[in-house]
Amino acid sequence: MIALGISLVRVLASSNDDYGGSCIAWLITAALGFVTIVYVLIKWHKRASQKWVKAAAKAKKQVWKKLNVPRSSHLWIEDLAYGQKQPSTCCVCLTSLVLPYNGSNASSCSEWVHCCVVCGAAAHFYCSEFAAKDCKCIAQAGSCHVRHHWSERWFNMDESPEMNAFCSYCDEPCGVPFIDASPTWHCLWCQRLIHVKCHSKLSKESGNVCDLGPLRRSILSPLCVKEVDGGNNLSLITGEIIASNARRQMRSKQRSRGKQGNIRTVNGKLQDPTTANRSLDFLLNGLAGLRRCRSETNIHCLKKNGRIKGTLNGLMHDKGETAICQQVKKYALVDLAQDARPLLVFINSKSGGQLGPYLRRTLNMLLNPVQVFELSGFQGPEIGLELFSKVRYFRVLVCGGDGTVSWVLDAIERHNFESPPPVAILPLGTGNDLSRVLQWGRGFSMFDGLGGLSTLLQDIDHAAVTMLDRWKVNIREDNSEGYMEKEQSKFMMNYLGIGCDAKLAYEFHVTRQENPEKFSSQLENFNQFHIQAVISLVPDIVGRKMLTASEGARDMMDRACSDLPWQVWLEVDGKDIQIPKDCEGLIVLNIGSYMGGVDLWQNDYEHDDDFSFQSMQDKMLEVVSVRGAWHLGKLQVGLSQAMRLAQGKLIRIHASSSFPVQIDGEPFIHQPGCLEIVHDGQVFMLRRASEEPRGHAAAIMTEVLADAECKGIINASQKKLLLQQMALNLS
Repeated sequence: MIALGISLVRVLASSNDDYGGSCIAWLITAALGFVTIVYVLIKWHKRASQKWVKAAAKAKKQVWKKLNVPRSSHLWIEDLAYGQKQPSTCCVCLTSLVLPYNGSNASSCSEWVHCCVVCGAAAHFYCSEFAAKDCKCIAQAGSCHVRHHWSERWFNMDESPEMNAFCSYCDEPCGVPFIDASPTWHCLWCQRLIHVKCHSKLSKESGNVCDLGPLRRSILSPLCVKEVDGGNNLSLITGEIIASNARRQMRSKQRSRGKQGNIRTVNGKLQDPTTANRSLDFLLNGLAGLRRCRSETNIHCLKKNGRIKGTLNGLMHDKGETAICQQVKKYALVDLAQDARPLLVFINSKSGGQLGPYLRRTLNMLLNPVQVFELSGFQGPEIGLELFSKVRYFRVLVCGGDGTVSWVLDAIERHNFESPPPVAILPLGTGNDLSRVLQWGRGFSMFDGLGGLSTLLQDIDHAAVTMLDRWKVNIREDNSEGYMEKEQSKFMMNYLGIGCDAKLAYEFHVTRQENPEKFSSQLENFNQFHIQAVISLVPDIVGRKMLTASEGARDMMDRACSDLPWQVWLEVDGKDIQIPKDCEGLIVLNIGSYMGGVDLWQNDYEHDDDFSFQSMQDKMLEVVSVRGAWHLGKLQVGLSQAMRLAQGKLIRIHASSSFPVQIDGEPFIHQPGCLEIVHDGQVFMLRRASEEPRGHAAAIMTEVLADAECKGIINASQKKLLLQQMALNLS
């Protein structure tokens, strides 16, 4: 680069004799020199970091046998070598995970590696089978203490350098590999750092005992997890793990048997009649914790609702997903402290930006993997709630959108806990309105830039318990003669819309089903929703017919929204409410956020009506009117206001024709009939403590009430009543 800069200087100097041309030439040379220096520093830092990791690994091997720490095998899955926050060094050969590109190594093997979903270590495909058994042991019931599980620091768990960059023993910096600096280990349980040279001193003073660190209240201690006989217990392993190990088996065959001619190729792909069976055998034998199947016969899986799904060679197929039924290790929770409050985590990998795999891996590293569950079509929240059924006090974190939160709340209600666990939200959906109201933010990026998930877990530990009204929507459809033909019920937490807003939600839903590749992130979901809103404002020209196939339903909805005041009538607490003639949509509100943060009731503004303030725990609903898609757009940018129509405890919406309806963002076409909304109790939620004094006071009072219940001073019903009053007074 320096030579290039000198050449540019000569060219510019020869073509420009004036002073300005020479200055430009020297500026370009200086810029290139600076870039070169930065590049050299980055390369030096990378080499120094690899040497540092190697030194830490060698030091660990020397003292590992003396540590007497329970260990487990790694649980490998396939992942991109350059994926999100992926380690850059193989934990076996200690070389770079991303292999340099060359002609003989042009396959995808250079892009994919094996990553352990428990501890986060990564290895090349050809190295993972030689990895040492040094993953953290998640079940240590019977032991006296949790011991530090020191490991190489493959990557920084916390993006905030000032929070976790010093040795826990000598308080010296650990972040930069200077020439004479000691290598660093970090504990897989408490996430503390320690210099290798300080470890022997710490062991003599504390006996290597780990207190689980700042997140100790949220972590399910391995001392309380016991491995029990699985018996005939069936578990479901997602298709991600099966596909990962199947691909590894294929590549292994390519390396070991490609020269023997035992595998034929079709269209450039390897084919082997026994590949699938052998891949499954490898999966069952290679994954940590799995036991070999006692027989090769087919197994039938029973879902919770009693429906039987047939299986083929142990594989279950449902809506494009694959699962395998097999005997696995089963865990039970024992000897929990009376004041223990572990966190139960549910992750919906299909929500929002599809961050499920990254969240699962990171939360497994920060917590105990036993307390982290991934939701799918094969596994709901029931399995996690059943494991925690004997835990008196625990909290729940839902990683997903508002629909996922409703799913988990339904499961909690069915379990009939004496003291139901409060629920926090890590927003992964599109609008995330409930998350906004509870101060958890508009999306995952809010926490990703403030120290990562460890900050979120600390906020959950100090959050205040509040109440959320839950409503039941009875959907009644009438036949042509006016008699009730069909009735069903759904639950509502956020809002219900009929008319133009539900029409937009319905079109967004149809487009997402037809083009799922356009909805791979929260930002793309949000953009596509606004595209649908813009399309609804223009005539039926090229764009509209390309995006939606249901033109008949669209024409019906267009006519219905403009005729809404004459086809729909509103009843609140037994009184008929007049609908404005320019109304194209009615929205029933339970919370103060709609369509990604819009406040339709507007408590902070002065109004000339007698309605009270909106609250999500007052057992009241609010009804507003909107004048079409253009009005919705103006509401979102703050250029207009919705018309407040009514406030009450019992809402009935009668319709004489078909209308689009959405409940918490889930749209459908409602046939002529009635929508009846009635109160269905309250659920416990966690509100992030704000910087205001009231926020801290609510969090402190929550802890006081929990301790009082733990000590038997008050019972669960008394605590619930006090929490309700506190939520009303501090909201």
